[in-house]
Amino acid sequence: VRLVESGGGLVQPGGSLRLSCAASGFTFSSYAMSWYRQAPGKERELVAAITSGGGSTYYADSMKGRFTISRDNAKNTVYLQMNSLKPEDTAVYYCKAARRDSPSLYTEYWGKGTLVTVSS
Repeated sequence: VRLVESGGGLVQPGGSLRLSCAASGFTFSSYAMSWYRQAPGKERELVAAITSGGGSTYYADSMKGRFTISRDNAKNTVYLQMNSLKPEDTAVYYCKAARRDSPSLYTEYWGKGTLVTVSS
């Protein structure tokens, strides 16, 4: 199983980035996908999530209207479009795949993250 994030980098405030997370080794279309981030000295937090079929999405309040999560099940890839970036968006961004088959059977996989730095 692999989840490989890409697209991070240095961007100026107000700029945009598009993160990608390429999945392999599991049935991608059966898993809900989400993006988390962890800033230096802070706990990891949920950024956005999308259901397995892509029909429903969720965003943390501070990301609403600026970030868009999407997925392409044919390409086994989930994306995070980030616009109007702020210095406080600086963090390592991780993708996660998750699936619950029963109350006692829950599976999740994590990528290793990609660093996003928002600075002038």
